[in-house]
Amino acid sequence: MESKFNDDVIGRARVKDTPELEAYYKELETLGAGALWTVANDIEPWEPRTSSVPMLWKYENLRELVLKSSELVTPEQAGRRVVYLVNDKRKDVSAAVGWLYTGIQVTRPGESTSAHRHKASALRFIMEGDGGYTVVDGNKITFEVNDFVITPNSTWHEHGVAEGGKTCIWQDGLDIPLVNALEANDYAVYDGKQELKYPVNFSPLTYGGSGLLPADKVWDKPYSPLFKYSWKNVYPSLLEAAQVNDGSPYDGILMHYSNPVTGGHVMQTMGASMQLLRAGEHTKAHQHTGSFVYQCAKGKGYSVINGKRYDWKERDIFCVPSWAVHEHVNLSETEDACLFSFNDLPVIESLGLYQQRAYEENGGFQIVNS
Repeated sequence: MESKFNDDVIGRARVKDTPELEAYYKELETLGAGALWTVANDIEPWEPRTSSVPMLWKYENLRELVLKSSELVTPEQAGRRVVYLVNDKRKDVSAAVGWLYTGIQVTRPGESTSAHRHKASALRFIMEGDGGYTVVDGNKITFEVNDFVITPNSTWHEHGVAEGGKTCIWQDGLDIPLVNALEANDYAVYDGKQELKYPVNFSPLTYGGSGLLPADKVWDKPYSPLFKYSWKNVYPSLLEAAQVNDGSPYDGILMHYSNPVTGGHVMQTMGASMQLLRAGEHTKAHQHTGSFVYQCAKGKGYSVINGKRYDWKERDIFCVPSWAVHEHVNLSETEDACLFSFNDLPVIESLGLYQQRAYEENGGFQIVNS
């Protein structure tokens, strides 16, 4: 949206090059320096500017290839058997959008990954299967479809599927590109399997009570003590909220996964949400800073992002770049639709960089480009 702004005003760089200036620039370059006015307008745009583009990854196109990876390589060979999703404009940093990474991981019954840890934070959204589990710092947690699981940075973690289970597929989300950009990432492999320090599902059973915290526990870590957010609790909460709330004009009934101790984001660098679009709902368009990766958890519909329509149904994944104008539509006239998303809002908000704006043209709805 740069075209509506004019750089030919006082306060913006508008120096006309001359042979003398060009010689001066070359002289500076030999010293590892440069003149700010030659780059100022580019590095300080009038509005937030993204290098990512909106993208949609159809699960029906990817699923067989994800499963095929389990025939070609083992967890021991791959470390993590994942098909990652990359933005056309972020291939250099392996990002799905902005500084966020996402991929689809598959694990067969009886398989497990080696325990490892890294400075990057990680999350999982379970797509299909049965008998899956994760172990986070000695806490074994079982999960089901549409459960949301976190593995915070520097925690030892491993994943697997029980012998009698069914092949599990889940979406991974990590801030690897961000941590790499900050030149702060690392990786370590655990020697063997973690010792289980707690009863199975200790974390969700201890901290998953609605509005309740254990009086005999002290949690002082900078991330949520609740490592699993169960769909069986989340979906009813959305339905109950919908009974008494109109919701956001831009997102319907939008609820954030939160740290039960602080009420804030689940991890320091990534947040996550679940939203419900009522039958036939068409939200108004808006834009905001912060990059988002979505997965359709229930139903079908479409989103209009920067004037282009992206149709989605269950398990499809799409991204909304920072400052992209977007709106969502539930195509069913009888059933609700639910969208899971994760984002980099904890970073954006902590740095004081969050801003949003309603789309005011055409009654708040974008005109879809053919």
